[in-house]
Amino acid sequence: MNEDLRNVVLGVLATGISASLGWLARTYIWRRKLRRKQAFFGLSGGSECLLVVNRKAGSDRAVHNVDVSALLELSALIKDCGARPEIVQHDMARQGLGDRAEFCVGGPYSNRRMAAHLASLLPGLSMNVESDPVADRGMFTVGGAVHRGVPGEAEFVVLARLTGGEGGLPVFLFCGQSAISNQAAARHLARHHEKLARKYGSGPFVLLLKVVNSDAYGPDVVELVADVTRAARTAPAPEPAGT
Repeated sequence: MNEDLRNVVLGVLATGISASLGWLARTYIWRRKLRRKQAFFGLSGGSECLLVVNRKAGSDRAVHNVDVSALLELSALIKDCGARPEIVQHDMARQGLGDRAEFCVGGPYSNRRMAAHLASLLPGLSMNVESDPVADRGMFTVGGAVHRGVPGEAEFVVLARLTGGEGGLPVFLFCGQSAISNQAAARHLARHHEKLARKYGSGPFVLLLKVVNSDAYGPDVVELVADVTRAARTAPAPEPAGT
């Protein structure tokens, strides 16, 4: 073999080795990111999770079309993890926590399971479910602060990752003052789950978000109002007797 041919062969081998090493490195990075994503969402390849849906106001079964959009965004996340969602109506999800990852969408006025989660997992956070006065509909109270929304201008939503039960798998809450705020929280999670995983790991978090001018921007412009994890998870002190 002359020198020119040897150089060509060595060049081809070097190119093949470099390409193989690059492919292996990209595969390793992709698999590591996937494992982190699966751990954060409590999902593994081939597993099942719950997608608990609320009902449209004034209807026993229909789901608001904007909430359907939120479910589609969550379904894409679940599919990326190699898992399968089981969509369940809020009043049919009669099972405990921790055995399967769960994504629960809708406020307590239209989602009984959300109401149960707020009562048992977030005793320091409340959401007004009364129709009157109108200005107080959907009002959040947490840590002594009150957050009233203005439809289409400034709407609040709670995005939370919590754990409970023996299985230890998480439940994600998307509890908003409107359907568009529920979708905004789902989109925020889809866009920022890596950042949230780096900050909170597999631990709990409760974030109060504000959806800005949804009439113009839809669910895309979201601001973080506060991390209310501690206040929301701490039951308020009982009032003194006789007050």
